[in-house]
Amino acid sequence: MKLIRDAWELIKENRTAYLVINAVYYGLVVLGMIYVGFNQPLQQMLLKSIGQAFTAGPLSIVGTTYDKAQIFPAIGLTFIVNLLLGSIAEITVPSLVIPFSGFLMGIIRAVLWGLILSPAAPSLRLAMIPHSLTLLLEGQGYILALFAAYLQARAFLWPKSADVEGHLRGYLEGLKRTGKVYLLVTLVLAVSAIYEVLEVVILARMIH
Repeated sequence: MKLIRDAWELIKENRTAYLVINAVYYGLVVLGMIYVGFNQPLQQMLLKSIGQAFTAGPLSIVGTTYDKAQIFPAIGLTFIVNLLLGSIAEITVPSLVIPFSGFLMGIIRAVLWGLILSPAAPSLRLAMIPHSLTLLLEGQGYILALFAAYLQARAFLWPKSADVEGHLRGYLEGLKRTGKVYLLVTLVLAVSAIYEVLEVVILARMIH
């Protein structure tokens, strides 16, 4: 519980940055949804590409667990992909090399989510009612990862903001803060994976 409290204190101490990241991320999702409403062929093309990735691409193993309603493997794989690939590899690691660079992937993902999952597509309108919670939960996991990247970059570039002297100590302090926030990232993405798998499996059974 102390670790969770420590992570929560970081959010409280940097409330403005956290709220701005939330507003920008979810705002970009909404803008993507609105834009694709006027460009349906783009959405259909993206949906086709996503479908191919989960049937014949590297993510096909995840798609198989969903198709076969293998709930626990699907939850585990969804969680692993979202944490290791979606958060650590695409947001955190780049930001450890070049400060704030992980935000580029965050922006791209938010826009793509809007383009792909816009309820403008008739086939997605009913599905997006329960799936909107997945967007909020998984999105919050990535937002927290972006928030951690912000704390890391800020401590490194402006060490005094983290109450340390020197860029090296700032970098190390940023790593500590990233680790604390990642406890929340892990918890949120775990809950998101559970909900997403149950939602998709139950919805698929209702349709068929």
